[in-house]
Amino acid sequence: MPPVHSSPYFQMENPAIMSLLRPASGEKQRMSKTSTGGGLLRMFKLFPMLTSGCKMVALLGRPRKPLLKDGATTGTIFGYRKGRVFLAIQEDPHCLPVFVIELPMLTSALQKEMASDIVRIALESETKTHKKKVLEEFVWAVYVNGRKTGYSIRRKQMSEDELHVMQLLRGVSMGAGVLPNPNEKETADGELTYMRARFERVVGSKDSESFYMINPDGAPGPELSIFFVRTR
Repeated sequence: MPPVHSSPYFQMENPAIMSLLRPASGEKQRMSKTSTGGGLLRMFKLFPMLTSGCKMVALLGRPRKPLLKDGATTGTIFGYRKGRVFLAIQEDPHCLPVFVIELPMLTSALQKEMASDIVRIALESETKTHKKKVLEEFVWAVYVNGRKTGYSIRRKQMSEDELHVMQLLRGVSMGAGVLPNPNEKETADGELTYMRARFERVVGSKDSESFYMINPDGAPGPELSIFFVRTR
């Protein structure tokens, strides 16, 4: 399969990419909301209890247009249960991600961090030049709730599995669950889980940006915050 670049401005012939870029058809998707506090993080913490039969996105049918179009950024955390966790940021669920990175921690470890109901992920770049935008930097030190977990490199191109996730979640504005594995293949890393939410994007300066999760249940305060900082 040809490389799949994450930049939406890259000219591509890949049929899977073209299907992702085409406008979705059908009626608007109805978003599901939790009835009590805890929101999406609480759903994500329930992943170990989900079974292979609970493939939420498979039940959504064909891709549909998202219900909300208010300029909010879409953030997706996904990964195999026993594998590394990924972070993708999209300006719109129908667009290719503007930022994709494999975090230096296991999905199970992030689920444990979410037991506190508040998760802060900070990515710090030590780049000395400021010719690029913050999200265009490549090398990042990653901190989760104040603890350094290691270093990661931003994806220049998406793998088949990452593209598979973006295609399945094309019409999803927010939610959490288990996705069908690519080509229905089994893997030693377990099932493919995801959490998607809408974020308020705040640009602090040319060297910092923050993303604050918009809680679907109206709970006060963000449950998940993501920070990008470039040191001077």
